[in-house]
Amino acid sequence: MTYRLYYWTGIQGRGEFVRLALEDADADYVDVAREDGDDAIQPFLDGDRDGPRPFAPPFLVAGDRVVAQVANILHFLGPRLDLVPEGEAARLQALQLQLTIADLVTEIHDSHHPIASAAYYEDQQDAAKRRAADLRAHRLPKFLGYFEQIVARGDGHALGVHSYVDLSLFQILRGLDYAYPKAMATLSPRLPALRALDARVAGRPNIAAYLGSTRRLAFNAQGIFRHYPELDGDTGG
Repeated sequence: MTYRLYYWTGIQGRGEFVRLALEDADADYVDVAREDGDDAIQPFLDGDRDGPRPFAPPFLVAGDRVVAQVANILHFLGPRLDLVPEGEAARLQALQLQLTIADLVTEIHDSHHPIASAAYYEDQQDAAKRRAADLRAHRLPKFLGYFEQIVARGDGHALGVHSYVDLSLFQILRGLDYAYPKAMATLSPRLPALRALDARVAGRPNIAAYLGSTRRLAFNAQGIFRHYPELDGDTGG
């Protein structure tokens, strides 16, 4: 099976959660827009291609299937790439955790665009400062504290063994380290299990090779994780 991943060029974005799974499993995949341009995405969004019509990328084409939404894509790929334990209960738990990660991703994005996604950051900067202060003081400790407990109880993994959830938690930590370095420096001493997971994932051979390749784009000011120094600070605000 050759998987075809569709996501915007120039940013890691939500597509990166899917890329990490494909790279970790050494799957055969094509990052379509990076080869053919962003215009390759639009026919699917317009409903001009066969299969379910996605609302937005990322989406994955696997044979005659079109699968959209990060958590749904990973739920589909998990058993096929050996990135989720066997059994319905484990797969539902993985999906639950991935959906919680999706909630956190939304809160991180909204910390720099709290009023309107289509508006410039500079036009909502005051609101962003208030939202980011709340993210640092309340939401990050709550979300990361929860995942710290999950990983600690799972012998260093979200599900007791390596899974796509571990890869997504790695991406969350790397993104937050870029966007909120001061806040993460304050929080990290309370997150030993997550920090150990981060190091373990980074050391996996296929992930290490990916991180050192040109396929791994750098974080930047157009993605989900954006570093604005005025939004960063310790977790007390």
